[in-house]
Amino acid sequence: QVRLRESGGGSVQAGESLRLSCKASGSVDTYGRYCMAWFRQISENEREGVATFYIGLGTPKYADFVEGRFTISSDYDRKTVYLEMNRLEPEDTAMYYCAAVPFSYDDLCGPEKMKPTYWGQGTQVTVSS
Repeated sequence: QVRLRESGGGSVQAGESLRLSCKASGSVDTYGRYCMAWFRQISENEREGVATFYIGLGTPKYADFVEGRFTISSDYDRKTVYLEMNRLEPEDTAMYYCAAVPFSYDDLCGPEKMKPTYWGQGTQVTVSS
């Protein structure tokens, strides 16, 4: 079993920044084959992919709406993935979730393609104008 724990959410003004963290623990011996991702809740039943990071190759990918504002990165030794969010907008307000797929491939690790196996509990981001 894999556990994902997010932190770093909060309330900010438009234009400010936040950094989210997601630490993986449990059965992560094959962490190098993981696709890690950040999603956000956009409706009661829908989450959209924000960014992904394929651990083995260190390749980040982003949803189009990110428009260069966010950066996803990883600390392999800490098994932690970060999402640095800059120039935040009120439209970025959402619950943000960390997600993971073990034994993945770079080709399948993308915000639109990824089908998460594991989810974190989420961290709230609120941006006011």
